[in-house]
Amino acid sequence: MSLEIRAVASHREIREFIELPFRLHSTSPHWVPPLRLERRLFLSRKHNAFFTHGDARLFLAWRDGRVVGRISAQINHAFNAAQHNDWGMFGFLEMEDDAEVLAALLDAAAGWLRARGRDRMVGPMDFAMNDECGLLFDGYDRDPLIRQPWHPPYYFRLCEAAGLTKAQDLLMWELNIADRTKIRPILFRLAEEASSKHGVALRNMTRRTLRSDLDEFAEVYNSAWSENWDFVPFSKEDLDAQAAEFQLAFDGDWMMVAEKDGEAIAAALTFPDMNQVLKKMKGRLLPFGWWHYLRRYKTIDRVRVGFLGVKPEYQHTGVAAQLYIEHFDVAARTHRKWGEMGWILESNRAMNRGMEAMGGRVVKRYRVYERELVPAAGAAVTQTG
Repeated sequence: MSLEIRAVASHREIREFIELPFRLHSTSPHWVPPLRLERRLFLSRKHNAFFTHGDARLFLAWRDGRVVGRISAQINHAFNAAQHNDWGMFGFLEMEDDAEVLAALLDAAAGWLRARGRDRMVGPMDFAMNDECGLLFDGYDRDPLIRQPWHPPYYFRLCEAAGLTKAQDLLMWELNIADRTKIRPILFRLAEEASSKHGVALRNMTRRTLRSDLDEFAEVYNSAWSENWDFVPFSKEDLDAQAAEFQLAFDGDWMMVAEKDGEAIAAALTFPDMNQVLKKMKGRLLPFGWWHYLRRYKTIDRVRVGFLGVKPEYQHTGVAAQLYIEHFDVAARTHRKWGEMGWILESNRAMNRGMEAMGGRVVKRYRVYERELVPAAGAAVTQTG
């Protein structure tokens, strides 16, 4: 049976693209089905802020009239401008246990990117590193938290055999934020000095001020993360979209800004794990999905620390420790007692040491791959999609 790779070009094919992981993973006790409606909006050029500074193409692998794999190829112009490179990315990777399917999907993505002047292909990521990214290779027996992918073990086996090269590993740290006994004592001292010696004050974000609070977060992010391997600055359109999304699962106890003399110098965005609700919704709002959403506060007992950063010129103040300890304080007065921090780049030694200081342990590892895209000598590249 012949294998065919076709660019997605119709509403029916979009539906096939969305449905494939449901068919592949529905029997897994750990995979969390996304809302189909949310996935359709996420893939929409009209509704996803990624397309204000990026472009993408979706591909499906067909065999004997049946979809057996999918992939995206995308160009993030904001990333290229920030990193001064010509990389392209791939993502949304799903496939049956078939090396031929993976090879054909990767070649399709590489061909689309090469034809548009990209010299490297990096992924998987959907569409960017702050969305779901990386290929799971350690932690298959744990449910993914919000914006974490889950893959069966054969994905890693196929990708390792496909000639892809490791670019970075991403670490997820488990933290029992109800157990203060595991925290190294120096963190309490640094947290106290941040307030008494350096005059740093913490405040919580609110629903009413969320959009302006995210502007302050972006100021911290665009400074604190600027040297990271994956850095892309947040644009206004990105923040507008994030504000709308965060309203759906807002919990002000866990979203914090640290200020000194009226300036935002650090921030932490921690999110209730909506995957606990999505798992009950089974991909649909109707007939009973909405009921599980309305009961989300009672359902969710864990969080994901998604962002925690400090402007470089204030890293000596102990404000990071202040934010860490505040998470333990919030856990003491709420029913959310544990969670995961990350992802954190394996090369980010400072953050990984911080997780160790709080008694954390690595419970999931994801791999980001790369492939050089060298034009074939004397060959002309043609694209039909």
